[in-house]
This record gives sequence, structure tokens and C-alpha cells, in this order.
Amino acid sequence: MMRLAPLYQEDKARAREEGRREGEINLALCQLTKKLGNLDTQITTQINQLSLTQVENLAEALLDFSNLEDLQIWLRENLP
Repeated sequence: MMRLAPLYQEDKARAREEGRREGEINLALCQLTKKLGNLDTQITTQINQLSLTQVENLAEALLDFSNLEDLQIWLRENLP
């Protein structure tokens, strides 16, 4: 039973981080849509694949985007 506690804590932390990542992605998508208009599914799919750190970086970078091309360039430079 004692060995299960650390595994439970790991799962709980992982679930919390994934929830945070999903929330950040949703916020970034809302902000991008408001700033740049509707996003095509390819861009949305790419954004949904970002790690939490990448989404946080995108959230900061999108403040400087002027058009959809700026987002596309950022994605090309930041996706593997």
C-alpha cells in the first residue's frame, strides 16, 4: 500500500499538468482567433500538440503577431 502512494501522487501531478496545458491551449486558441480570425484545422492541430512550455511561449509571442503568417512562422520554428 505504501508503494502505491508515490504512484498516485505522480499520476495526480501528471493529470494536473495536463489539465493546465489544455487550459493554456484553449486560452491561446481563443486569443489567436480573436486577434487573427478563424484558424484552420492544421494550425489548431499543431497548437494542440504543443507542450505546456511551448504553449506558454506562444501565449507571450502572440502579443507580437500581426497576421496569420507570423503564427505560421512561429509554429515552423517551434515544432519538431
